[in-house]
Amino acid sequence: MFNFEDLKKKKEKIAVVGLGYVGLPLAVHLSHHFDVIGFDIKPNRIKELEQGIDSTREVEEEKLKISQIYYTSDPKELQKAKLIIVAVPTPIDKYHRPDLNPILSASRTVGQQLSKGSIVVYESTVYPGLTEEKCIPQLESSSGLICGQDFWVGYSPERINPGDKEHTLETIVKVVAGQTPEVTDLLAKVYGTIVKAGIHKASSIKVAEAAKVIENTQRDLNIALMNELALIFDKMGIDTLEVLQAAGTKWNFLPFRPGLVGGHCIGVDPYYLTFKAEAIGYHPQVILAGRRINDSMGKFIAEKTVKLLVQQQCLLGQVKVGILGFTFKENVPDLRNTRVIDIVEELKDFCIHVLVHDPLASPEEAKQEYNLELCSIDKLKDLDAIILAVCHEEYKRLSAQDLLKFFKNPNKAIIIDIKGMFSPIDFKNTSIVYWRL
Repeated sequence: MFNFEDLKKKKEKIAVVGLGYVGLPLAVHLSHHFDVIGFDIKPNRIKELEQGIDSTREVEEEKLKISQIYYTSDPKELQKAKLIIVAVPTPIDKYHRPDLNPILSASRTVGQQLSKGSIVVYESTVYPGLTEEKCIPQLESSSGLICGQDFWVGYSPERINPGDKEHTLETIVKVVAGQTPEVTDLLAKVYGTIVKAGIHKASSIKVAEAAKVIENTQRDLNIALMNELALIFDKMGIDTLEVLQAAGTKWNFLPFRPGLVGGHCIGVDPYYLTFKAEAIGYHPQVILAGRRINDSMGKFIAEKTVKLLVQQQCLLGQVKVGILGFTFKENVPDLRNTRVIDIVEELKDFCIHVLVHDPLASPEEAKQEYNLELCSIDKLKDLDAIILAVCHEEYKRLSAQDLLKFFKNPNKAIIIDIKGMFSPIDFKNTSIVYWRL
């Protein structure tokens, strides 16, 4: 096995497989200290990165252009690397089961180019045991090499929060775990070079895998509690955010808020844990209950919108509803597992004409992934209701008066504010129907 000095002196190379929200920032930071190969299976992604463009907006253009990374979509280039970091997505299928195709495909590609003495590190979120039970056998069968003898494996879970410019790669403690203490120490030195917040050495790969998957499971459950409270308080005619504001005056009250839970982490990771739990004979109750609540929120918001439209004596077949925001969270272009689509589909079931605008989302991706045509902001007119779904900065600049320009009849306007961008006070002494989650 090679040593850290070989990487530091650039005698050996590091390859990052998967140049998305996780892989690209990692490759950029590593390139300031090491010789880095950036690999992605999408030639178009490689082309844009070579031109200094990052469509994910995770890396600033200036930083991307000065980084010394060799970008490629040719798997054979991986033969030149001794440390290979796999950072590919781990999604779920329509039945909420782990879709292991991306990580196993990446393992197969890496294995076919693997040389003796190499280390393969996984950053993808997985259930405890997956690296050793699924990835290692794939690496061995593809390479013809023996793990623990010819090559070694490690795990260091990603902690990237898309769109967050405060909690970035270098400011978040990095968890590392290796197949052997030597591998763990080497990974600690490599990641320690770029992570200022410090390194936490886990005792095993399984511990590191479990730590990652429960980070988002915990957050998912806390949001589920807030969503359930929102359902209850709505029936009581109480403003949920006012309740949370009052409760938040206590020092140990956690500042979670209700909302749609999508994306490639919080809305996905718990299913990896529950899948493994059921595989070993335990049926999770609390985790799955939280998931059911969060997955139902889009339907609830759509139904609430319909009720308000009916109360305004609107004929549903003639109604137009505009939705502002389609990405899974604010200020990112990522459409993966966006739960705004649940609102869109539910409204369409009521024969409502729905117009969706998003300043960051790719119209091509929205069409390909969801068969949805995004519209321009000037098409949002003569509306009966607006749903503020995502708090993009562009929408935060809108005033209550700006919103009225979108409506057919401002005196019968309905505003559904999922993220609480406004306050009921903003619409006091008006005929506007304002509701927030």
